[in-house]
Amino acid sequence: MTNIVRNPLGPPVLMRKAYGEALVELGRARADVVVLSADVQISDFSFMFEAAYPQRFFNVGIAEPALVDAAVGFANAGKVPIANTFAFLFATRALEMVRTHLCYGGANVKLVGAYAGLSDSFDGPTHQTISDLAIFRSLPHIAIVVPSDATAVKKLLPQVAAWPGPVYFRLCRNEVPEVFNDSYAPEIGKGVVLAEGSDATLIACGVMVARAIEAARILTERGVHLRVVEMHTIKPLDAALVTRCALETGAVVTAEEHSVVGGLGGAVAECLARTAPVPMEFVGVADTFAESGPYFDLLDKYGMSVNHIVAAVERAIARKHGKNLPHGSEVNG
Repeated sequence: MTNIVRNPLGPPVLMRKAYGEALVELGRARADVVVLSADVQISDFSFMFEAAYPQRFFNVGIAEPALVDAAVGFANAGKVPIANTFAFLFATRALEMVRTHLCYGGANVKLVGAYAGLSDSFDGPTHQTISDLAIFRSLPHIAIVVPSDATAVKKLLPQVAAWPGPVYFRLCRNEVPEVFNDSYAPEIGKGVVLAEGSDATLIACGVMVARAIEAARILTERGVHLRVVEMHTIKPLDAALVTRCALETGAVVTAEEHSVVGGLGGAVAECLARTAPVPMEFVGVADTFAESGPYFDLLDKYGMSVNHIVAAVERAIARKHGKNLPHGSEVNG
């Protein structure tokens, strides 16, 4: 792994706390930033900004469409609004406003979707968010950024604020392993190569990056030289890097905490269908809803364990060599 990756990975850190701290730092650096909440500031730690800059914090109540519209008003007045609610609510209840007023209207609003993926684990499938990337990818003009750990949150949030136009910033509720040290220097729209290899490429985002790194270590012990890419920007996708990896390694696997339909895997597959078709495998939630339960147990049960990644890489490499391995032989954990 490159020298930007902690070795071993650091202890888990609460991503939403890192977000609250980064929000305060952003407010200190930029007086034009205002923060809005749909009454979830305690949950997503945006209360830290409220405490530091109460005159620049606005709670619209449990009214997600109004949250988006109020943010558009601030954007039209020259502010940089950062709107906060749970990810599933941006992708459902507020979707019409996101589509029409942000994307079609081109409003310079930043949406921060908390509790994304399966991380709102005990509230079950109504609150889990496994289709947001697919939904927002289909909307013109919006950028999608998925940080992998606390360091990524702090490095990427100022870039989200500076990006010209609407952005969706997707956050996990839970503690996640520290993947990166302070040398990590992400850039929106550019993937980051974490390990070089020639047998296959594993492209991951969000909390799956830590699991991708562990899968790569297991595969190294089996003699597999795996290239690992962190793709923190789902849109605009780094198509040049994706294409180069496919041409150089001949097989690609994607890993995401999202449905295998339409998210990171879909974006990569669409790119490679145009530029460099190679065998692909997809790690994520199968076309199903999950259930309530402990977060990391749900990741393992619904197809996102380290062993699922390892098996997917082995299948992709086998297909690269004209063979086929059966699905469903993975051991969870």
